[in-house]
Amino acid sequence: MIVCHCTNISDTDIHAAIDWMRAADPDTLITPGKVYRALGKSADCGGCMPLFLSTMRGNANLEIPAELQNLRHTARTGKTP
Repeated sequence: MIVCHCTNISDTDIHAAIDWMRAADPDTLITPGKVYRALGKSADCGGCMPLFLSTMRGNANLEIPAELQNLRHTARTGKTP
């Protein structure tokens, strides 16, 4: 399924980029911008972003590394949960 019509990115492309990034660096934070760059493209109009993010969230390799989880809570309260 085509997710981004402006740059012709499919759901398969998104999943392949996420899987490749996670295999290359298990601790990396994967963002939509990094997915676009991994595919050699850049965002255009942004109309696809809700579907793009939904597709990303459907990938099992998108998890946040354990040592980076709960950083917002720690920054806000000064202590780990």
